[in-house]
Amino acid sequence: MQQIQLTENIFYVGVNDRRSDLFENHIELPNGVSYNSYLIVDEKVALIDPVEAGFIEEYLFKVKSVLQGRKVDYLVINHDEPDHSSSIAAVLREWPEIQVVGNAKTFAPLEAFYGPIANKKTVAEGETLSLGKHSLQFFMVPMVHWPESMVTYEQTSGIVFSNDAFGGFGTLNGGIFDDQVNLAFYENDMRRYYANIVGKVAMQALKAIEKLGGLEIKMIAPSHGLVWRSNLAWVLGKYTQWSKQEPEEGVVVVYGSMHGNTGVMADIVARGAAEAGIKEVKVYDIAKTEVSFIMSDIWKYKGVIIGACAHYGSMFPNMTLLTHEINEFKPKDKVYGLFGGMSWSGGGVKTLTKYAEEGKWNLVADSVEVKGAPIREEDWDRLYNLGKAVAEAVKG
Repeated sequence: MQQIQLTENIFYVGVNDRRSDLFENHIELPNGVSYNSYLIVDEKVALIDPVEAGFIEEYLFKVKSVLQGRKVDYLVINHDEPDHSSSIAAVLREWPEIQVVGNAKTFAPLEAFYGPIANKKTVAEGETLSLGKHSLQFFMVPMVHWPESMVTYEQTSGIVFSNDAFGGFGTLNGGIFDDQVNLAFYENDMRRYYANIVGKVAMQALKAIEKLGGLEIKMIAPSHGLVWRSNLAWVLGKYTQWSKQEPEEGVVVVYGSMHGNTGVMADIVARGAAEAGIKEVKVYDIAKTEVSFIMSDIWKYKGVIIGACAHYGSMFPNMTLLTHEINEFKPKDKVYGLFGGMSWSGGGVKTLTKYAEEGKWNLVADSVEVKGAPIREEDWDRLYNLGKAVAEAVKG
């Protein structure tokens, strides 16, 4: 079996998941996802994070193919979440004497998921663990994105095993390293991963980046997505930008429409934004596009315009999840606009306004509510001017 080496004695033993339709059972995976794991073979052998349990046979085959009969001495758990850790029981059955390495917050959740762990080794901030020629150093990155999260730095090679930081959706299709693939293909899935997994804890992610800044980093090996060895400045720059929430010039228009009228309104709004000079205008039908894709672009661009038709005194039902996610993740430095349709008593714009007030959205124009279809010239003008006003706010 051909082995994938990060360095002479450090191996990639991760797996690809093209079977799962959803990540965490709610985020679509059109390009799949990888579960990355790494093996360091020295006087002692360390396994850095296992994989999702459904891939245990493939995983153990890869690990054993490298070890050629040797046993694993340490299993480092950087993160307790089951997409990382759910194969731990099988790993412990395979190597019963293995020491499980974690920090003070690792083991209570881990044992709540999988039962008692006999051989535990608790490490503290900055502590090192010698494997022989290689030495592991541990740094706590709490809430990136669970309380027990940490990263492991291998001092000899300069590799950071970065847990969920610097990760992304998408399987590794032949190329494992960043210099083996077209980065443009992976960037959108990286940002979508960030916006929907890490974005809520952006400040903690930024602190983690600052903490790692003092290390001599030659490679970044995350738990999902590409291993970074040639474009470190690029990926660090992207993560810093997303963590600082520095949006690009652009407008996202999202609408929910039962019979198409609010969709027509969205096109008028988008036209107003485009003719005001915004070249990146993204229009989404909330009934057709899963929320994680929309949140990714909301994280990317400065302007957000949301429209919803009325539905039993409230708004188009699918829009509820998006407005909840915006208020939950609180993307910063945004300008907003609202619009919607009604037939008799309304409710779409009213409900959107409630979410806007709760989330303290920066509304830069009067909301537009249209009765029936947008067939009157004044309706076209108001909708067009809404798009124009948000665009002008985006351009500053």
